[in-house]
Amino acid sequence: MNKFFETLRNIWSIKELRERITFTLLILAVYRLGSFIVLPGVNASALDTAAAARGANDILGLINTFSGGAFNNAAIFALGIMPYITASIIIQLLGFAVPYFQRLQSKEGESGRKKITQITRLLTVFITLVQGGAYLTYINSTPGAVSSSIDPTIFWISNIIILSTGTIFAMWLGEKITDKGIGNGISLLIMIGIIATLPVAFFAELQTQFVSSPLIFIIEIAVLFLTVLATVLIVQGVRRIPIQFAKRMVGRTNSSMPVAGARDYIPLKVNAAGVMPIIFAQAIMFLPVSIGQWLSKDGGTPGDFILSLSDWKSIPYNVIFFLLVVLFTYVYTALLVNPQQYAEYLKRQNAFIPGVKPGLPTQEYIDSLTTRVTLPGSFFLGLISIFPAFVAAAGVNDAFAIFFGGTSLLILVAVVLDTLQQIESYLLLRKYDGLVKSGKVKGRSSGMQTIGAGM
Repeated sequence: MNKFFETLRNIWSIKELRERITFTLLILAVYRLGSFIVLPGVNASALDTAAAARGANDILGLINTFSGGAFNNAAIFALGIMPYITASIIIQLLGFAVPYFQRLQSKEGESGRKKITQITRLLTVFITLVQGGAYLTYINSTPGAVSSSIDPTIFWISNIIILSTGTIFAMWLGEKITDKGIGNGISLLIMIGIIATLPVAFFAELQTQFVSSPLIFIIEIAVLFLTVLATVLIVQGVRRIPIQFAKRMVGRTNSSMPVAGARDYIPLKVNAAGVMPIIFAQAIMFLPVSIGQWLSKDGGTPGDFILSLSDWKSIPYNVIFFLLVVLFTYVYTALLVNPQQYAEYLKRQNAFIPGVKPGLPTQEYIDSLTTRVTLPGSFFLGLISIFPAFVAAAGVNDAFAIFFGGTSLLILVAVVLDTLQQIESYLLLRKYDGLVKSGKVKGRSSGMQTIGAGM
């Protein structure tokens, strides 16, 4: 504990780091404040009542989780940063399929990245206008949510402008954190929205479970701790492919001697796809529910199987969700990891994998190894995505069970690790020990360096 407080003192003693952390906390406070400023003419309590009756297992509940409750509050940040995330995903997918975006991402350098940023921002505005209109339609359809004293035209025009401005302002706050704060700004805004509901869920579980059975509550916390540890391992885990550079001649005289080439490695992440497979799988799982709701409105009956897909604790939902996560993990990894690009890079650098011929054999070797490494990563993502259902079935309340896995846990772990690594880099520059004394933290120097970042 003394070491921990000493590290905090070291952090606070570095002026630049202290200013960056303070700036980040202030920006996050502004973002949370905007989550409680209600849109004009809206009765937020009516939306809370409708959300409680509807449940949280739909796309509206997911958006509310990522926005830190701002969605159900009808706040100016009701859409949060999600339109920007959606636009970024679309641009990233276009980079895999459209040659124009491929050139911008890989061949045009800084100018290409600036163009991609501009296109992403414009697409964010368009998505925000569409989602804002849908959100206002949802508010209008909720009984008692809109004040009868406000003119409908003024309500629509003013609030669509406010919602769009709120999302653009949130995007600007995230970029400011990235530039002048610590950590990735957009990721921190998502994390602060998710973690905002954690204290309420924790104390609710504490009141109900700890009073009746303290031992069960302690076991729950231990399981949560082990789950977080396993998630850290899978997020940080890499399979290193050793490579060796060809020998080179040192000196220009007749006494020049051949020097053995340096050794390096290619890092293949166990979970290269990150949280994206779970997000895609969740989007697919919303389709049957939407079809069921459409059938109900038209007088049809959705059927027991489709209705079971609206319950995140049902067996059909979890089986299909697990298979989708595994499938999308392989698909997204195949898009991100390009064995041909690795093989060409090694050839240009006059490097090779020991025991593997350059060219096509190297490409096939990396491809087969990526497939084998992705297998445990995909199964872990599948298990972590359905683990909240098992925890809820064991008696944990639904709000607290969500933090035992799924998108929430992966985002929290990834963002915290990334922020700690940036703090580590500042401390290491001044020869201080960081928050993580042991372990393979990226901020700490190691004997080898990766080559993937340059491609």
